[in-house]
Amino acid sequence: MIRRIGLADLRDALAAGIEDFLETPTQLIFLCVLYPLVGLVAARVMSGGELLPLLWPLVAGLSLVGPVAAVGLYEISRRREQGLPASWLNAFDVLRSPAFPSIAGVGLLLAIIFIAWLFAARAIYDATIGTPPAGLGDLLRLAFTTSEGHRLILLGNGVGALFAILVLALTVVSVPMLLDRNVPLAEAIRTSLRVCAANPGPMAVWGVIVAVLLLLGMLPAFIGLAIAMPVLGHATWHLYRRCVA
Repeated sequence: MIRRIGLADLRDALAAGIEDFLETPTQLIFLCVLYPLVGLVAARVMSGGELLPLLWPLVAGLSLVGPVAAVGLYEISRRREQGLPASWLNAFDVLRSPAFPSIAGVGLLLAIIFIAWLFAARAIYDATIGTPPAGLGDLLRLAFTTSEGHRLILLGNGVGALFAILVLALTVVSVPMLLDRNVPLAEAIRTSLRVCAANPGPMAVWGVIVAVLLLLGMLPAFIGLAIAMPVLGHATWHLYRRCVA
């Protein structure tokens, strides 16, 4: 059964996510995974002018794969909800879950969407600015001081928002549901779409909350993501529990 929720449910889910994070901190895991990954991507992109325009799309695309990256956090929240002992090690229990093949299927779907976003971002850059930048400074100058750059920012962020909305609709409850119940992947995705259709306003606000917290997490050299991503992961579990009976 799909429940209708309000802004108070979003606030409560976020508060519960913060509580789960404080009780079972996982920021060190995210730092150990995120920093080498971000460093490798940034170094590779910065080394070539052809790839430099994809720096922001690659960073912004983290939100597109977040629902699967947070699956271990859902397991921690699930255990705490049931009164079971929970530690950061329980995040790896997902690997033994019967739902793991279906969760991997969602991961494959999100990877395809992520690649499609990168192709779209490159096409937008080629259609607006077009020429490879000489360096990061040149890219920023082209983006913020030329009419072509202004079109790039508007089109790129607009199309990126559409990709983010698609991922939100497909996954906002589907991955937690796969972990929680013995349901087929198609049913979990269909339920996620039904939740968004029944709660368009709250889901739109939730999407904004996710985007703002991830953006704030990126600003201090990505360090904040080690807190923002776990909190959002735990909060997503609690949001699922409020949306689906």
